[in-house]
Amino acid sequence: MSRAGLDSDLAGVVGDRTAKALARAFEIRTVRELLWHFPRRYSNRGELTPLTSLPVGEHVSVVAQVIDVRERRMQRRGGSLLEVRVTDGVGSLQLTFFNQQWRSRELLPGRQGIFAGKVKEYRGALQLQHPDYQLFTDEAGPSAAAGPTEADPGGDEAVAPGDGASAATGISLQHSMELKQAAALAFSERPIPIYPAASAVPSWVIAKAVEVVLEALEPVEDPLPRDIRESEGVMALGPALELIHRPERAADWRGAQHSLRFREAFELQLALLDRRRRAGLARSTPRPRASAPLARFDAALPFALTGDQRRAGETIAGELAAPHPMHRLLQGEVGSGKTLVALRAMLQVAGSGGQSALLAPTEVLAAQHYRSIVATLGAELEAEIHPILLTGKMPAAQRKRALLALASGKSLVAVGTHALIADAVAFADLGLVVVDEQHRFGVDQREALRRKGAQPHVLAMTATPIPRTVALTAFGDLEVSTIRELPPGRRGIETFAVPELENPGMAARVWRRAGEDIAAGRQVYVVCPAIADDAGGGKREDADELPDDAADAGPEESERPLANVVDTVTQLRAWKPFAGFRIEGLSGDLPSAEKDRIMRDFAEGSIQILVATTVIEVGVNVPNASIMIVRDADRFGISQLHQLRGRVGRGDHAGLCLLVTRAAEGTVARERIEAVAATGDGFALAEIDLEHRREGDILGTAQSGGRSTLRLLRVTEHGELIVRSRELAATLLERDPELADAPLLAREIQRERDAGHLENLAKS
Repeated sequence: MSRAGLDSDLAGVVGDRTAKALARAFEIRTVRELLWHFPRRYSNRGELTPLTSLPVGEHVSVVAQVIDVRERRMQRRGGSLLEVRVTDGVGSLQLTFFNQQWRSRELLPGRQGIFAGKVKEYRGALQLQHPDYQLFTDEAGPSAAAGPTEADPGGDEAVAPGDGASAATGISLQHSMELKQAAALAFSERPIPIYPAASAVPSWVIAKAVEVVLEALEPVEDPLPRDIRESEGVMALGPALELIHRPERAADWRGAQHSLRFREAFELQLALLDRRRRAGLARSTPRPRASAPLARFDAALPFALTGDQRRAGETIAGELAAPHPMHRLLQGEVGSGKTLVALRAMLQVAGSGGQSALLAPTEVLAAQHYRSIVATLGAELEAEIHPILLTGKMPAAQRKRALLALASGKSLVAVGTHALIADAVAFADLGLVVVDEQHRFGVDQREALRRKGAQPHVLAMTATPIPRTVALTAFGDLEVSTIRELPPGRRGIETFAVPELENPGMAARVWRRAGEDIAAGRQVYVVCPAIADDAGGGKREDADELPDDAADAGPEESERPLANVVDTVTQLRAWKPFAGFRIEGLSGDLPSAEKDRIMRDFAEGSIQILVATTVIEVGVNVPNASIMIVRDADRFGISQLHQLRGRVGRGDHAGLCLLVTRAAEGTVARERIEAVAATGDGFALAEIDLEHRREGDILGTAQSGGRSTLRLLRVTEHGELIVRSRELAATLLERDPELADAPLLAREIQRERDAGHLENLAKS
């Protein structure tokens, strides 16, 4: 067999047919990609079990001798069935194989071995269908493996086993069996790798391909410096790859997994720190602290900045004045004033004639930011800065004027959605890119906007507090500033879980309380997880037709589909206690002009109840809104619920958030809701959220349809490892910035950059 390296084409090693199947199913095309397709778990064949005490439904391993073999045709489904009777000298068991007559050439009467599989029962007798097995050699040890690693590919046609072996046969076998026990026990304890598989490429096919590749693999060069391997107890790369795929015992794969996980964490942190270092070496236009627009803005502010706002602002101002581009993440509590910090940065850039672009994830948020900036600047500064709004659904004439203002340099601040990234958008002097709700975008989108300027500064913002391990993994190329302090005068928000099935009286009180606040001149948000009832199912009953004793129960139904905007608006408008209230629905699929009109009317107070999806989750600021009702709150995550309740309590009145749910007590969904109700500390909730969420959710791949580029590393579990690897990576780059003494490691980092793995980490 010819030798193969990590970068060899897979077809030349495992054959064209297998290589094409792996490429279609997993985009695996090289030896490296296959060997880094690690087992997702390991299965044990089970303890050696006497044939007289086999547990139905469990995986077992038995040592036995073949008594006889027969083949017959299957009547109902066609094909052939191979029946093999085996005995351990006391009891007997039947093995069945579908359409695999060739096994009769090795499963000969008298051959002994160990057989592993899941015990099934048919007509009162036990059998193994398509068991994995290894036959013993004459030296009493297992021979090469024979048989697939996955049981039951043959369907549901079972067969009745034959009679047991004779007593004489059992006596003659007992001594022979005892001689085999040591080798059999070792085989039974050998872990079976179970790979992420596909219907066309089952785990055993992947295992066989890995086996072939490992046999052909030439010695593997190790990119990790020896001193780091020794200090961290990391095994060499070659043995680690061997043991994670072909372990003899559990300790083998655990050690290999730890070593490869460390490598993944270290190389990721090294790549992120290297990108930050390279970005810091670039030249950009300094934006001096002395800015006339900023000075006039600060002088007109009717309130003092919080301590956290001042500290974050000072840091940002210093980086904007430097000749190298800023790359910073500003995170903070809901309502902590991050947008004000960003606006001050924009005004500092405007002082030198530079432009700023604020990228928002939704049209509603972009429009809200635009209106807020215009109102905050005041007439004189607005005329000077000339902020513009740019979204994808703008009328052509308005869009053309906005593009011209940006290209000519007349507008110094642009607020928009993904429309800002479009090829037609050009800036005269883009000096600062502000990305709001950074986790809604990918690094590639941030970079697309950044490339519209000559190395502009980048400020990413998020109102979702990020645990340190997530920040180091998904945003590790950014410096981080944090705002915890809320502006003085905030009245706070009370939050309650409302279990509507367990406590219908409490659920009814939700709507009465909403009516009371509206009667007192305040406004209410109602949030639903869906826009409309697309399924069209579920029994519904209009609120004004409820029995007299339920007339005050609110717009609930005995049986209803997932709460949605369309139905909720209809129900609320029909409910008699809400007669005279203006109730409107808002969702992302509405035309831009209508969304803008609804939000403006709500902000001005002419709408009393706004029923919306999570389109109002971030950035929306209506100080008169005092109550947030979230229907089917169990359909939202912890961070979403925390964001949503931040829409109330922003004015003179305390906020109230009511999380209505049908989730049963003790369920994970109910635990999420109760966690949000128990604390208003977004940073504490971020840690709880980290414990509850899947990796794909955290890194954004679950929503985007992509897959996490992390293989063994889990930010939910390996925080200490991530922090430690970052410290080591920083130390290495400090003493050897170009990795001149570690050329193989430099090549691995370049591979990460070329593959786009860093971009995928922060993409949603």
